[in-house]
Amino acid sequence: MIGTNVSPSAPSPRHIAPPLEGRTALVTGAQQGIGRATAIALADAGARVALNVLDEPEGIRVAEEIRARGGVAFVIAGDLARVPTASEIVESCVDAWGRLDILVNNAGVFPRRAFLDIDDELWDRVLAVNLRSAAFVGQAAARAMIAGGEGGSIVNLSSSAVRGQPLGAHYAASKAGVDALTRTMALELAPHGIRVNALAPGLTDTAQPREANSPETLQALAEKIPAGRMGTADEMGQLIALLASDAFAYVTGQVLHANGGTFMP
Repeated sequence: MIGTNVSPSAPSPRHIAPPLEGRTALVTGAQQGIGRATAIALADAGARVALNVLDEPEGIRVAEEIRARGGVAFVIAGDLARVPTASEIVESCVDAWGRLDILVNNAGVFPRRAFLDIDDELWDRVLAVNLRSAAFVGQAAARAMIAGGEGGSIVNLSSSAVRGQPLGAHYAASKAGVDALTRTMALELAPHGIRVNALAPGLTDTAQPREANSPETLQALAEKIPAGRMGTADEMGQLIALLASDAFAYVTGQVLHANGGTFMP
């Protein structure tokens, strides 16, 4: 493991989001990485959290971790490449708690492939999970929030939208779509008291970059970051919880870049 090298001075995780007691939240792709960290951060702030996962055993493990910390969580297994899953998982939240206040569209896939080798099946899969699911889970969640009459907050996950991504034309295109979707949703949903923002994480110490790079490559990438290290999943989770909270009550339609200074829009 090289985590201590690529994130040499990462601060210890601590709760920074304002209280979310009484709120309910749905996090997609919550079984690992930023999704897991976000679910924990929201629960630590007092929200009841529904975990949408593809890998149910891993989701159960995260839910048990949240409960061990005194939080409330349950698991909703479902493949977001299927359009019907979007409304199904939102309905599960409303059936369980009678309301939905926060949605985090975190689910995503990044099968690295050279542009000349991407076929239509792979292209469609990546856009279905990364972009289409954000749209239709967001739509179902917004309808539930409007029905609840108290507004809400939606946070989407961006990343490579404005920079491109080697071996990831499909991924970068999907994330550019997420940015545009975020801004348009924000405009249309503001009259209903629903805020929509996005977090664009830079290189983050999760399983995805570790599986795609050698330790030496990852170390070299980390050293190029002005902050001198990769970000951590816990840092991203705390930022998402903050975006979802009342601390950002006047902020909507924005993409927050958290990348240690690698990119400054």
